[in-house]
Amino acid sequence: MDLEILRHSTSHILAAAVKALYPEARLAIGPAISEGFYYDFDIPDITLSNEDLNKIEDKMREIIKEGYPFEKSEMTKDEAIRFLENRGEKYKIELVKNIPDEKVSFYKTGDLIDLCRGPHISSSKEIKAFKLLHTAGAYWKGIETNPMLQRIYGTAFDNKKDLDEYLQKLAEAEKRDHRKLGRELDLFNIYHEEAGAGLVYYHPKGARLRFLVEDFLRREHLKRGYEFVVIPHIAKINLWDTSGHSGYYRENMYFMEIDKQEYVLKPMNCPGHILIYKSKLHSYRDMPVRFFELGTVYRYERSGVLHGLLRVRGFTQDDAHIFTTPEKLGEEILDVIDFAFQMLKTFGFDYEVFLSTRPDKYVGSDENWEHATEALKAALEKKGVKYEIDPGAGVFYGPKIDVKMKDAIGRLWQGPTIQVDFNLPERFDLNYIAEDGTKKRPVMIHRVVLGSVERFLGALIENYAGAFPLWIAPVQAILLPIADRHLEYANKLKKELEEKELRVQIDSGREKIGHKIREAQLQKIPYMIIVGDKEIESQKLAVRSRKEGDIGAFSVGEFINKLGQEIDSRS
Repeated sequence: MDLEILRHSTSHILAAAVKALYPEARLAIGPAISEGFYYDFDIPDITLSNEDLNKIEDKMREIIKEGYPFEKSEMTKDEAIRFLENRGEKYKIELVKNIPDEKVSFYKTGDLIDLCRGPHISSSKEIKAFKLLHTAGAYWKGIETNPMLQRIYGTAFDNKKDLDEYLQKLAEAEKRDHRKLGRELDLFNIYHEEAGAGLVYYHPKGARLRFLVEDFLRREHLKRGYEFVVIPHIAKINLWDTSGHSGYYRENMYFMEIDKQEYVLKPMNCPGHILIYKSKLHSYRDMPVRFFELGTVYRYERSGVLHGLLRVRGFTQDDAHIFTTPEKLGEEILDVIDFAFQMLKTFGFDYEVFLSTRPDKYVGSDENWEHATEALKAALEKKGVKYEIDPGAGVFYGPKIDVKMKDAIGRLWQGPTIQVDFNLPERFDLNYIAEDGTKKRPVMIHRVVLGSVERFLGALIENYAGAFPLWIAPVQAILLPIADRHLEYANKLKKELEEKELRVQIDSGREKIGHKIREAQLQKIPYMIIVGDKEIESQKLAVRSRKEGDIGAFSVGEFINKLGQEIDSRS
C-alpha cells in the first residue's frame, strides 16, 4: 500500500474523530508528511493534552472499525463556499477561494465531509496501525500574524511491526534530543527572553566542545593549503545588490541604517571573500586561491521553525571559497569531496549524497548552470560515489553536492555542501591573468565540509547521545575524592594531568563516592578517578570507564599514555 495515501487518509480519520469529540472545532489542513501526517485545528477555549490524544485515538479506532468508505463528490466553487459557510469552516473557505479550478472535490468518511483532492484508500478498515504522537502550535499558513492553530501529529504504517519499530526509533531519538542533553550536560542555552530567540549561548563545556571541533577544522584546512581570512559582519546594501542576495534572498536578511545608508547583517560570507580576491591581481600561477573562514552569518527564520541548534538565526559556517581556473575545476571538486568524506568519517558519521539542481528562481545563463552541474556530476562519477538527484534544490547562483550525515539511529542531517558557481565571478567581474597574458574569468567553488557549526554540534550530540569520544569530550576525566582529606592529593593530580593537556575536573562535594560516580556517569564523562587513602598510599589511580566500569589501577604515567593513545586514534 502507498504509505503517503494511507497516512493522508488517516489524517481524515483524525479530523472526523476531532469533529465528533469537539463539534466546535474548525478544520484547516491535514497533509501526509515524510514520516506520518498532521492536521491543524482551531478549537476555541480548549488546549489539547496527551490525555485528549488518547481519547481522540479511541474515537479514531471506532471510526476505523465501522469501515466507512471514502466517497468522492464534486461542487462548483460557489456551491463549496456556501456549503462551508453553513458549517462555519472559514479556513476551508479560504482554501477554496485560492483553488484555480471551477470545481472542487470533497470526500465523505462517516459523518465527516472534508475538502480534498485525494486520492484515498477505499475504506477506513484498511488502516491497520497508527499512532498520534504529539501536539504543537502552528500559525495558519505559517504566517505569524495569522491565528495560532493546534496541530496534531501522527503516523501510520501497513502493519503493527513497522509501527512498533518506528515508535522505538522515536523513543531513542527523544533520549538523544540535543536540546534535552544540552540542558542536562550544561552545554548551551538557546533562548534568553531578554536577548531573543534563535541565538545560541554556549556554556563553558559547550564552548569547549565547539573549540575542539573548530580547532581540528583549522588544522585540517592548513594541511590542505587554505588561507585564513576574516570579514566584517555588516556591509552596505550595494554589495548584496551586486551578488543578487537582495533580490533572491531578501526575506531572510536583516537590514539597518547607518549614516543614512542601508546596511545588511551578512547572511553569507561569499561576497566578502570575493572582495578580498579582488583586492589584488591574480595570475594563473596563483590558482587555485582557497580562502577559509569560520564565518558567522545571520538569517531571519520565523519563530515557529526555530529548533534548538538545528535552526537558528545566527550561526557559524566552516566556509571556504575556492577561486580556480576552469581547467583545474574538476581536480578541486575531487579534493573537496575527499576532504568532506574524511571529516565525516573522523567524527563517526556515515552519509548519503545528493546532486541538487537548478531551482525555479536563479541567476546566470542556462549554459553556465549546465556546465556547473556537469562538473559536479563528473566528479561524483569519477570517485564512484553513489548519489541521488534532488531536483530544484540548488541555490540561486549554482548547483551543489549535498552530503547528508547519517547518525547512529539512521537519521539524515544536512552536512557538507559543494557548489560550483560561474555566476558570481561574472557579477563581480572577477579575473585572473592566463598563461597567454589575457584576462580570464575564474570559477568559484563554495564549500563547507561540516556545514553550520551549530547544526553539526546538534547532530554530534544526538549521534553520540552526549557520550562523546575521548578526543572531543569537554571533560575527559573527573577526580572523585572520597573525603575532604583526599582533596589536596586530587588537586595535585589535576594539575599533573592538565600539564599533559588533559581536560580534568574535581568533584569536591561531600556526597558519598557512589553518588559521585552516578553523577559522573550522568554527565557522560569518559573516565572517573577515585582518590582515597589506598590510592594516596600506593600512588596509583583507581580508574572507572564510562563504558566498561572498573578497569583497575594505573600509575599516573600509565593513565596519561592510555588516554594519549585513545585521543590520537580518535576512536
